[in-house]
Amino acid sequence: MMTLYSGATDPFSQRCRFVLFEKEMEFQVVDVDPHNKPAILAAINPDNIVPVLVERDLILYEANIINEYIDERFPHPPLMSSDPMMRGRTRLHLHQFETELFCHLGTIANGQPKAADKARQTIKDNLTLLAEPLTKHKYLLGDHFSMLEVAIAPLLWRLDHLGIKLGKEAAPLIDYAERIFARPAYIKSMSAAEKAMRK
Repeated sequence: MMTLYSGATDPFSQRCRFVLFEKEMEFQVVDVDPHNKPAILAAINPDNIVPVLVERDLILYEANIINEYIDERFPHPPLMSSDPMMRGRTRLHLHQFETELFCHLGTIANGQPKAADKARQTIKDNLTLLAEPLTKHKYLLGDHFSMLEVAIAPLLWRLDHLGIKLGKEAAPLIDYAERIFARPAYIKSMSAAEKAMRK
């Protein structure tokens, strides 16, 4: 059985929990307290952070790497396209999510007020750009749920908690988020602490 070392409020860990529930996998979650990390975490991940996936003698860290492995290991339902061009587009979007959205979360959590407000505005502006393709399609790359939805959903869930309010121009993105949040796998992926982030 796979074991996922996961943080109860960590958006990257939630990505992995989301994929595992989408695949209807049997797996064990080990909740890691960020203020009291078990010694094993540093032994299996030199960065000493979650998420980490352990399956027999395989150890993987970094959420996107973990999720692509799970998708290839258990291909139904597929979350990455079988078409190389679509896989390339998906990976580019995943990279952009990290460099244009998720990289600002630390600033909001730990930064000075001015820096945190600037980070919030940057996330808001970049998310608003995603609304346009959603006027034509159900999901970011068309009409099929994919790894992009898995990757961005934890951020969309946390917007209120982060103090980010999207404008009317982002209405298609807000509707898109609610579709993802209604998925049974997403609901199962949430920890009690994550559920409490949204009223």
